[in-house]
Amino acid sequence: MHRNRAETNLKALNELSAALASVNEQGDMLEFLGELHTPAELKDMALRWRLLKMLHQGYPQRAIAQKLKISLCKITRGSRLLKSRNSITKELIRG
Repeated sequence: MHRNRAETNLKALNELSAALASVNEQGDMLEFLGELHTPAELKDMALRWRLLKMLHQGYPQRAIAQKLKISLCKITRGSRLLKSRNSITKELIRG
């Protein structure tokens, strides 16, 4: 039962990935994200992006935690992402 659910979720994520990749305009992407996510989810995604950018720019983790009012645990997760050799996040943040 769990395997079937995992396969179904993977299929849905693949479909979502394809849908995201097909959006060409930034305005359309923002509209799509707004339709798909709650305001709280959008706020969380924006916060995660901000902390990743700050980490990439070399800000100390404690300074990020204080400025963004978040726990060091969230920042540590972001730090691990950026340290990962094959991180797509790292590539995207570089622009």
